[in-house]
Amino acid sequence: MDDRVSYEDIEELEAKLEEALRQNELISHENELFDSFLKRNAQPSNASEDDEKKEKPDKQAAKNRQRRQRPQATITIEQKNDICSAELEEAQKEIEETKRSSERLIDTLRAVLEETDIRIAELKMDAYEFKRDIVVGAENFRTGKTIAEKMVRYMEDKLRAKDAIIEKLRLKNATLKSQAQKIDAQLRQKEEMGDALHYIDFHQLQIENKQYVAKIEERNDELLKLKQTTGNTVQLLNNLKQKLNDLIDESAWLRAEIQSRSELHEKVKAELITVGEDITRDAKLVKISLSAKAEASAEMPQILDFVAQKALMYELEQEVLNYERKVEIAEMAAKKKARDLRQNTQRL
Repeated sequence: MDDRVSYEDIEELEAKLEEALRQNELISHENELFDSFLKRNAQPSNASEDDEKKEKPDKQAAKNRQRRQRPQATITIEQKNDICSAELEEAQKEIEETKRSSERLIDTLRAVLEETDIRIAELKMDAYEFKRDIVVGAENFRTGKTIAEKMVRYMEDKLRAKDAIIEKLRLKNATLKSQAQKIDAQLRQKEEMGDALHYIDFHQLQIENKQYVAKIEERNDELLKLKQTTGNTVQLLNNLKQKLNDLIDESAWLRAEIQSRSELHEKVKAELITVGEDITRDAKLVKISLSAKAEASAEMPQILDFVAQKALMYELEQEVLNYERKVEIAEMAAKKKARDLRQNTQRL
């Protein structure tokens, strides 16, 4: 029984301790809030402090005793509510100011990023044009060096284009300065008039502000679409450039292959002509030999001579067959190479 009672007492003490800690935390937050309010709104009282320092020690001790005997001042709920409302307004103002400064910083960073992207795209385009017009286009095919006149002409064109851009930006800057001066003059005129802004003017300014915000959002959407289109165009251009380089390499290989096949075809034609001449010459020699032998044995040829001539004829026929087979093989190879050459030319 005693153990049970002591356990309940411990739980009750723990609950009271938690409640006290919670109350202390709330009082601590209230003290921080009141301290912030006092630092923001309290007036300096240096004169009173100096007067207190000049007083005698006994009078100071008497005042301290009176202060200790004075009852503690309390703050009503309405006063706490007013303090909390004031601190809440100040916190909201700080949050709004932080948000505005963050938005300005974000806008600045976004503008810097957009300017950087535009500059990177311009640099890539300049590098591509320089490679196309100078590195490749201005190269002398005979010496392999860059032609100085084209280089100078390219740089002069670029400088003229930069000067035109500078002049355009200068005119735009002058226009913006004149607009800013005009707006400043209008603001000074309104300040000199001293009249408060009427409700109609304020309402009209709100409408104009909404219209400008809508236009800015529309232009931002257009700019985003243009950036996406530019990115897709650049990607497509890079793909086409890669395909063009592949086609150029394939065309160079095909030209070399056509040249080698043409040389081989000319060589085969020369061999065919040589073989034909050899066949014609051997045929003439055979005819002359046969006619000479026929005249020598005009009356009655001998059997051995006939057998020898027959053997010679077989040998010559075998040689003729061999030459004809070589010619057929050479013609078939030439026809195959010519057919491959025509197929390659058709693919090109």
